[in-house]
Amino acid sequence: MSAIRSSVRVATPLLRACRPNAIYRGSTGVCVSTARLQRLPSKLAQSTPAAVRCYASSNDQANSKTGLYDLHVAKGAKMVSFGGYMMPVQYSDLGVGESHKWTREKASLFDVSHMVQYHFTGPGATAFLEKITPADLQALPPHQSTLSALLHPETGGIVDDTIITRLDENKFYVVTNAGCREKDAAFFTANLDAWNNANQPRVDKIELKNQGLVALQGPLSAEILQGVLAPSDDVDLKSFYFGSSKYLTLRFASGETSKPVLASRGGYTGEDGFEISIAPEDTVAVTELLLTAAGPDKLRLAGLGARDSLRLEAGMCLYGHDLDDSTTPVEGALGWIVGKSRRSPPRNDFNGAEVILPQLIPKSKGGKGVTRRRVGLLVEGAPAREGAQIVDAEGQAIGVVTSGCPSPTLKKNIAMGYVKDGQHKSGTELGVVVRGKTRKATVTKMPFVPSKYWKGGISPA
Repeated sequence: MSAIRSSVRVATPLLRACRPNAIYRGSTGVCVSTARLQRLPSKLAQSTPAAVRCYASSNDQANSKTGLYDLHVAKGAKMVSFGGYMMPVQYSDLGVGESHKWTREKASLFDVSHMVQYHFTGPGATAFLEKITPADLQALPPHQSTLSALLHPETGGIVDDTIITRLDENKFYVVTNAGCREKDAAFFTANLDAWNNANQPRVDKIELKNQGLVALQGPLSAEILQGVLAPSDDVDLKSFYFGSSKYLTLRFASGETSKPVLASRGGYTGEDGFEISIAPEDTVAVTELLLTAAGPDKLRLAGLGARDSLRLEAGMCLYGHDLDDSTTPVEGALGWIVGKSRRSPPRNDFNGAEVILPQLIPKSKGGKGVTRRRVGLLVEGAPAREGAQIVDAEGQAIGVVTSGCPSPTLKKNIAMGYVKDGQHKSGTELGVVVRGKTRKATVTKMPFVPSKYWKGGISPA
């Protein structure tokens, strides 16, 4: 039963993430997403080391499956409803902790096809995306990516976090969270309609429906991907750096080649890796190609459980927990996503700029600053979970934990959460209330585990 409880603790915060905080005021009025989670009767699989508690969302996408669903089931995955899709939380060959370690030491393949993929096109695409995000996209070269956020036009709150890749002068590839699908669609519609009514030529949004997306993560990722590239591509991944993207062609064992895939170097684990966008008809074949070519000694499938602990060690946010509509980038320790050129006229006209820009200057330097900040914590004793109260040295409540778990890499309890401004500096001694007891917690810099993104140097391949 302890294994069951452990797996449930890992799965629960992940599954809650498909419940978006979905109220925002757009140009057409108040928009509300009604996606909610409903608990299903738990089914404890006794043939595996641990079992998970399943949840389902009540939105229209509740029974959707990615193109890899049958492969997951065949590989012994425990499937749960997440972001409106049936997704693997772990597989029968490795427990969550083992899968986490495997990713750090070798390579894992994650199905992230539930994420929403878009193309924004047109001569005004750069200006439109700069209106709804604080990114400096004018300076973004072709086939480079940046982390950004969709912003509430009045409050500057984060509607969703997103990765934006420029494909060419007038075309962008944008990826958003599955759990925010409904509210993001409403957000895009409201903002795009307003933009196209006021500007010419128009900007078009195309959702890449049923497009596959897999994340190849870990120190062996480059070696594995290099080994399946078609000779005609003549690409050396050593010169393909973090934050870059390329269209690649992969060679199957038959000698045939895939349709071009868009590979973006990066990911959600802190390890070197690639997120690979695949044509629907090639998704299964490309996934099987990677698994077969690498072999089980180098590459394994991994699920949501390992993905969550890996991203937390990497200091990355899970939307709906560490970020939401009420949080600005500055409060979320993401002030750096506001491009330097976007902080002054004439380019400081992005959504919520009136709120966000004064927050960038702390009160100590004459600015408005913020009243709370996202921080990392090392917690002694029992691990701190989402919702645990954070207190100061006098026992006064000053914040709340938004994510937490035992770190498989550090063998320590890690967490992130929000504390009052002034209590956010690294080394500050605080407390976290866990099971009615106050445990010592120390503010620490993130990432908890050093990132290993490929930026040149010693070859990872």
